Amino acid sequence: MPHPVSAGTPVPRFDLAVCAEMIWRDRPMEWRVKRLAERGFAVGLWNFPDHDLAALERSGARFSIMNGYLHGRLADADGAAELLASARKTAAVGKRLGVARLNLHGTGLGDGGLPVVPCQAATGAMWLKAADTLRRIADLADELGVVFTLENLNTQVDHPGVPFARAEETIALVSHVDRPGLRLNLDLYHAQIGEGNLIALCRTALPFIGEIQVADVPGRMEPGTGEIAYPAIANALVAMDYRGPVGMEAFASGDPEIALDRFESAFTV
Repeated sequence: MPHPVSAGTPVPRFDLAVCAEMIWRDRPMEWRVKRLAERGFAVGLWNFPDHDLAALERSGARFSIMNGYLHGRLADADGAAELLASARKTAAVGKRLGVARLNLHGTGLGDGGLPVVPCQAATGAMWLKAADTLRRIADLADELGVVFTLENLNTQVDHPGVPFARAEETIALVSHVDRPGLRLNLDLYHAQIGEGNLIALCRTALPFIGEIQVADVPGRMEPGTGEIAYPAIANALVAMDYRGPVGMEAFASGDPEIALDRFESAFTV
């Protein structure tokens, strides 16, 4: 059941969401999204073909974000054509579920989050092609009335060989395109591993953020289990006047209900 809120109880200043793929992993997906909805969280998803879309529709959940493509790449002609075709099909599913944001990466990801085409350093030609592909994605967003986001990743632990992975690179691409249909999915777990200095990074990214995602380091579990001072980040975001979505893309360190409590507490300012 939803947690009761008494008079004077602080409430989150952000629209909080939780990745349903990573929590209650022994439960059916429909149960997970219903439980998150009961607790007042929006729901994040990964690949929609893994799930019963009719069941998700029946759940009554709000969907914050899901993968915005199934195949394709940013920085070569064949990959870009594949990405755009995949993004168009995925956007139709996103609209069916009312998903607020459709997520992209620097390249297509395969098993274990590894890139389908590894790249250790993007060339100038790759940067130009990636920017062109993202402009075409923004055109598609305008045509279909959706929003795509570009997510930063880390290459040290989870996603070696992904081009355009660092937050400074995703910020550069999204700010260059500068279109409302293309925003940042600023993942602070990945940024802590790859770059650090998270509050300054949030400040730099602020004009282009579509969603912020969080997990603690090390371990990719809920806030409060590692080294990141998420309450301080939450206060800094309030001071920056950020009131947008914050999604927990993290595993539970123990009882998932307690993990959700910790996440909610960290972002209740």
